[in-house]
Amino acid sequence: MTTTLSPVAKGDRLPESSVSITRTDLVRYAGASGDFNPIHHSDSFAREVGLPEVIAHGMLTMALATKLVTDWLGDPGRIIEHGVRFTRPVEVPDDGQGATVELSGKVADVGEDGTAKINITAKCADQGVLGGAYALVRL
Repeated sequence: MTTTLSPVAKGDRLPESSVSITRTDLVRYAGASGDFNPIHHSDSFAREVGLPEVIAHGMLTMALATKLVTDWLGDPGRIIEHGVRFTRPVEVPDDGQGATVELSGKVADVGEDGTAKINITAKCADQGVLGGAYALVRL
């Protein structure tokens, strides 16, 4: 279902979102994606390779950032392109509460062709986890 957006202007902010990621979420994502790398489920393996604990799948973090934009747009088909750099892993403690990823977005530019560039910020524990995250969308 496509929704009609109010007029969009450079500087507009998307509604912020806060998403919890638990170890159970990692198991579900591994099953759906086929990514069973033990850094996503084994604390001992994660420590063995130099991580402090299990980390979330990078593509899961990217998907959550993209969902911020698709929720705002009302239609995932409006995304023309998107990209991120993975700058810091999301550590997911085995405490039943997991990690919280805070997401925000801001319209960086609106084109005369009916497109807009959205810059996305993703933070966990007050630290950025994605760099250069953006989506180019059709309004």
